[in-house]
Amino acid sequence: MKHSTTLAAILATSAAILASTPALAGSCPAGQTIANPLAGAPTAPSMVTDNVIGSVDLQKEIDVNNRDLRLRRLVVQPGGIVPLHSHVGRPALIITVSGQMTEYRSSCAVGIVHNAGEVSSESDGISHWWKNTGRGPAVLLSADVKARD
Repeated sequence: MKHSTTLAAILATSAAILASTPALAGSCPAGQTIANPLAGAPTAPSMVTDNVIGSVDLQKEIDVNNRDLRLRRLVVQPGGIVPLHSHVGRPALIITVSGQMTEYRSSCAVGIVHNAGEVSSESDGISHWWKNTGRGPAVLLSADVKARD
């Protein structure tokens, strides 16, 4: 029952947030889609807090072994970094609640700016890293599917 309640709360919160925001935004600009090896990308977090708000065991919900659906709140200080990571087998949706972040993606030649209220889709095995390029802290909510450790 606890997992069903948690899942319902996550879905209700996500629906409320998404209902007041635009559709997916902040994609690679036209003509800039290329393979980008992200040479020299940062591999360690900097000036970021990452807290899991809740999670759901997907085996119990939809028969997907060893995976959790989780919701996290990240706060990234100005100049802070969410380091290089991959989304192979780990799709995610991220909403920038406040602030501004720039994403550097393995499929785009230029940085992709994400402003407050925008949602980013992370799937198809992309790799990327994010930097707070704004003047104040950026708050992100991330819902992703993660392999259980």
